[in-house]
Order: sequence, then C-alpha cells, then structure tokens
Amino acid sequence: MSPSEQRSSPGMSEYRRREDSITLSPVEEQLGDPEDGHAAGRTQELLTLNFGPHHPATHGVLRLLVTLQGEIVHDIKPIIGYVHTGIEKTAEDKSYWKVIPVVERMDYLAYHFNAMAFCGAVETLLEVEVPRRAQYLRVIQLELNRIMSHLVWLGTSALDLGAISMFWYCFREREKILDLFEMSTGARMHTRYFQVGGVAEDIPPGFAAKLRGFLDEMPGRVDQYGALLNSNEIVLQRLRGTGTLDADALLELGVTGPLLRAAGNAWDLRKADPYCSYEDFDFKIPIGTVGDNYDRFAVRLAEMYESVKIAEQALEGLPDGPHITDDRKVALPPRHELATSMEALIHHFKLVTEGFRPPPGEIYYPVESPRGELGCFVSSDGSAKPARVHMRDPSFVNLQAFSHMAKGGYIADLIATLAMLDPILGGIDR
Repeated sequence: MSPSEQRSSPGMSEYRRREDSITLSPVEEQLGDPEDGHAAGRTQELLTLNFGPHHPATHGVLRLLVTLQGEIVHDIKPIIGYVHTGIEKTAEDKSYWKVIPVVERMDYLAYHFNAMAFCGAVETLLEVEVPRRAQYLRVIQLELNRIMSHLVWLGTSALDLGAISMFWYCFREREKILDLFEMSTGARMHTRYFQVGGVAEDIPPGFAAKLRGFLDEMPGRVDQYGALLNSNEIVLQRLRGTGTLDADALLELGVTGPLLRAAGNAWDLRKADPYCSYEDFDFKIPIGTVGDNYDRFAVRLAEMYESVKIAEQALEGLPDGPHITDDRKVALPPRHELATSMEALIHHFKLVTEGFRPPPGEIYYPVESPRGELGCFVSSDGSAKPARVHMRDPSFVNLQAFSHMAKGGYIADLIATLAMLDPILGGIDR
C-alpha cells in the first residue's frame, strides 16, 4: 500500500466550527444612514483613511482608501499599480523561448504555475506532445509550489492576527521546499524549470529520497499548524463569521480558487478540466460551508494535505522516458550532443537566437494556481514572437470581492479579511 493510500487528509471536518459558537456582530445596524449623520443613537462622521501602500502591512504594495464610520468600514477603494512591470508587453517583444523567465515573475509565489500556463498555451499552438515523465515531474513541482505558497500565506496571515510563532514554523517547511527546488532545478525561486515540451532536466540522484522524507514529514507539520491555531481563541474569534460572502456573489465577481471553495463550490480545474495528467491522481477538493474567513483558513490548510498526496502518487508512479520532447525544432538538444553533432549545434543556435515559430492562431490555457484560475492567452501571427500575451491573474479578479467582504465589518476584520484573501500584487499589477 502506497503512502498516499495509508494516509488521507482530515478534510474540513477537523477544522469545522460548532455552529452554535458563531457570534456575528450587528455592525450593519450600527452604520445607520450616513445622510442623517446618526447611527446607533449618536452622530457618526465618515472619515477616509489611507491603508498602505507600505509593503509589510498589506501583503504587497496595495493601497486602500477606507471610509470609516467610527470603527466600522463603510466603503473600500483598492488602488493598484505600484509595482507595475509591463510583463505582458515585455513578453510580446521576446521570442517564445525567452518569455518563460519573464512570466514567472508575475505571481512570485506561484512561479511554476505562471510558467505552466504559458508553456501549456504554446504547446497547444505547436501541437507538441509532452512526455508522460515530464508531465509527472511538472505535477511534483506544481504541488510543492502550492504547498510553499500556502505556507507563506499561513505564516504572514497568522502574523497579521498576532500569532507570531506560526510565521517561523511555516518558513521552516518553506525552506525545505526551496531546497528541493534548488536540488532539482538549480535555483530556489524563478527556476525556469518548465520548458515548452517538458522540463529543463530530469531529477538528480538523491532527489526522490529527499522528497519522500519531506512528504512523510509534512502532514504532521500541518497537524501542528491546525492544532495550534484552532486552540487560539483570539484567532478563532477574528476569523469566524467575518468577511462572509456566499458562492453566488463570488461567482458573479469571477472569484475562483480557495475563496470560492470556502463558500461551498468545489470548482477546481485539476478536476473540472484536467491538464498535465492530473486525471491520473486520486485527491479530494476541500470545501467550506459558510464562506467566511475561517472557512478560507481551513480550506487552504486541508489543501496542503491533498498536495502531499498528489506529489506522493506522482513520485511513486513516475513513468520512464524522456523529460522533454525530442522535437529538436522546439526543445534544445542535449548538451553532450553539441560536441559531436553539427545538426544539434545548428538547432541549438537557431533556437537560442531566433526561437521557434508556432502557426497562426490563438489559445487560452488555464491552470489551478494557489489563488484560483490562472490563465494565459497567447495569440500567434506565425512569427518567432507572440503577437499578444495576456494573463488572467486570480489575485486581480479576486480583489474585486474584497470591498464586498469587508463592508460593514470592523477595522480588525478588514485586516483579517485581507490576510485570508491572499493577494499577490506582482500578479495584480503585472
């Protein structure tokens, strides 16, 4: 029996609240009518304040114009663009082969997902078949990246709520994932490991054993996170019943990912529209019931168990074969061939200097990132450079829901809701 069969995730039940313990503050009643200047029997003046854009306070350089009525949030206007890098237009000025390290830097906590979306779109245009071994190696890297992203979210969000120790615990496990990235790709972040047609290289000796050790250890660590935070009454009071938004409202706003699943909708592209061999793996989609900040916390925590299960299955069932397509018009030839094969040397030179030329057409390729649907639209005019590159970043779309979640709550609820939203400003601004 494989490790994935021996262990299953605890699901949402272990993180479920007791319904009779929820206490919702009647802040809506306190707002009153701002036109008559009275609320709850006393005058309330509307005050607009700046929150941000200083980095440590708001998970990135996000600026919020917050209109307050006492301690209650009356309105929010997010202002973005402080880290705008023009990545999409930069990508249109480079050959397809050279776009990969550019798009990786959008959502800087989900760089493998950025590369996967772009490479998947180009592979579809080229009609390139990705070897099965390469697909499984991609899945391993993607799920490790998902765990790493959730660890950064959990550590920084707990810090926002005053649970300081959790930050160090999460970054302890994050370092182990980055060590695995460094061992398999040569870099800890922005690895350029994903290539059109496969991955840059096969896993090195010793990687499988080190990965197994991490996968065996990680579920116990997640157990500790859950036990520690679920026994912290301050954390629970700040998450339960705050930032609530139902699935219908989220769908109208285009929200996907853990935010939508926390409201009870099990939409996940790995199940709904499988890519990269995800149909080969057995895993569950954790969902919530209420759609509040506690559900968002519990869903992401449960997702880490599922990512461990997927990575275990991918490692145990890793097929034999090449790690990248053998089409030398698309993929760089092996380095050892360059000294003995003139044809390999020519292909290498042409790919590096000019790149390949997909046929004219356009494609949208979505993947399930740690924050929801991350999609890449690529339009080809037959040249070596894409005519158009556009990314559907989930942080950008999900940010629309923030004001709906925070209105009527307290300032403290605003901070907790922003933490549970998990926005990445590099992806929002692009």
